[in-house]
Amino acid sequence: MKAMIVGAGKLGAKLAEFLIAENIDVTVMDSNTRVLERLNEHLDVLTVVANGIDIRMMRELGIEGYDLLVGSTENDETNTLICTLAKKLGCKQTIARIRNPEYMQQIDFIKTELGIDHIINPDLATAIAMEKYLLKSYSFYTDEFASGKVQMVDFDVADNKEFVGMRIMDLKGLDTLLITAISRDGNLIIPNGSTEILKGDIIHIIGKSNEIEKVSKRLGDDYRTKLIRSAMILGGGNVGYYLAQRLERNKIQVTLVEQDKKRCQELSELLDNVLIIHGDGTDIHLLEEENLSGMDAFIGVTGFDEENLLMALMAKQSGVRKSVAKISRSNYIKIIDRLKIDAAINPVYITASSILKYVRGGKVVSVSLLLGGNAEVTEIIIDKELPCVGKKLIDLGMPKGMIIGAIVRDNDVIIPKGNTELMANDRIVVFCLSENLAGLKMFFKPKKGGLFGELWNRNKSAGKPADS
Repeated sequence: MKAMIVGAGKLGAKLAEFLIAENIDVTVMDSNTRVLERLNEHLDVLTVVANGIDIRMMRELGIEGYDLLVGSTENDETNTLICTLAKKLGCKQTIARIRNPEYMQQIDFIKTELGIDHIINPDLATAIAMEKYLLKSYSFYTDEFASGKVQMVDFDVADNKEFVGMRIMDLKGLDTLLITAISRDGNLIIPNGSTEILKGDIIHIIGKSNEIEKVSKRLGDDYRTKLIRSAMILGGGNVGYYLAQRLERNKIQVTLVEQDKKRCQELSELLDNVLIIHGDGTDIHLLEEENLSGMDAFIGVTGFDEENLLMALMAKQSGVRKSVAKISRSNYIKIIDRLKIDAAINPVYITASSILKYVRGGKVVSVSLLLGGNAEVTEIIIDKELPCVGKKLIDLGMPKGMIIGAIVRDNDVIIPKGNTELMANDRIVVFCLSENLAGLKMFFKPKKGGLFGELWNRNKSAGKPADS
């Protein structure tokens, strides 16, 4: 299978990395030579210095032989045109990154008339992820699967005596939950029953949504919070606009701080019930004047990671219950837990998750990249003809870095044990280290549907192994 990515920014580079892990031949096109040289230093990709709308270059590269093209430049119009041209020239499927709110109102028309198969909006997806977190009555970060029946949560055990110094096998009251991973000093540990939990560990637990309350009580009342009634957003870009709009619809009082006066005027016309403040959001005196300490939530969504992290930390120290920052630099991932802000959300990983779900297609329901892309949680519907059907988990020989955390069967959630059998049409939630993705494919090869399924069937019919 061949894929072309036009635009080697943060999303393009990270997406290339993930597609390579899927054993896809990746070509990256960009007009910036220096960016491509850096990419070539750590990724095995074909790089092409060219403009994405150069039809001559597209033909020279044989675009008609590509299964997928992703337009991920910084310009919506360019991405749209690139995808349209590629489709006209014979590329099988195209994905465009489009962020302009005005375009999102006519997304179906754009897809139908311009020949784009899938559109991703990182800003909107980020705002939705933030909204979900802010509207929960927990201070820990969660991700939902199986239509909300299953959750994966991140708990900072701090110095909690219920956990610190205990082996996982000795923990009481977690029979319906599963600890899938432990983040410790920036490293990821896949635990077993004898693994001891240490002070400051972040434990990643998967299980029934209605069992989360029990863990919350054991960790203390600090993890249970009142529903938010007020929020301050720092940054009036697309993410800030989308988030303010969504929070406003949920009857939350929103204050938005933006430094650009012209943008403030635009936002005031778009957002009826949001207080727009023109000023420097890094000025703590300004924020205090706007009642920062009285806010239930603070969200930093400027274009600067450092600014978002710093002000989210300042808000937390001022007494704000939920403090969230948007970050895009993957090298900041390891310091996030030490800053003690509540959540850091990365648009690149959210967008890459959406693309991976589309690429794999078939029975893959969702993909969530976790822990700086070092692991992922994948939701899969078991096809009746897969070899794993009817087998006990203990007999599958799954590698250490892959765990089936939950099974949804006839609307019931099962936290599996070793003797649990997989059945056709089970919806399973699988935690997997990125280095073990090849094993994930081996156990759950899709029969058809999606580009990943097409790749498997094509290789199978040609007598090649799926990972060739």
